[in-house]
Amino acid sequence: MSDLDRIDLAIIRELQNNGRITVTDLASRVGLSKTPCQIRMRRLEEQGYITGYSAMVNQTKLGHSHVAFAQVTLSDTSSKALAAFNNAVKQISAVEQCHMMAANFDYLLKIRTRNMAEYRQVLGEQISNLPHVLQTSTFVVMENVKDRGL
Repeated sequence: MSDLDRIDLAIIRELQNNGRITVTDLASRVGLSKTPCQIRMRRLEEQGYITGYSAMVNQTKLGHSHVAFAQVTLSDTSSKALAAFNNAVKQISAVEQCHMMAANFDYLLKIRTRNMAEYRQVLGEQISNLPHVLQTSTFVVMENVKDRGL
């Protein structure tokens, strides 16, 4: 990150807030002209600081309002077992995020479903059957206070 100056960080922040901003408006907000701003954006993309652009979607309007976090403990944490789990969990569409943890459990999953019944099905039929899963523990979200930020 030492390669980034305050303008690079401002570009990243503005794009996080509005990925559809025009280059002209972005340049104006960060204090550059259009061409230098485009050059910096391209460099940030090429260097992997910006990995893509996507739309933020209202999941509740799409019928996926139930969010739960599941702690997952594995029976085996060898490299081969971790790789098997990692590859398999990526195939479950209800798993929105998967993080390997330095904790008294191995993974924390963010799971989004339509309701508790669907969550129980995903947990019981998919997550519990992932390679090397020993146990799970669920935490249901009551309210989303903040979802993203820099």
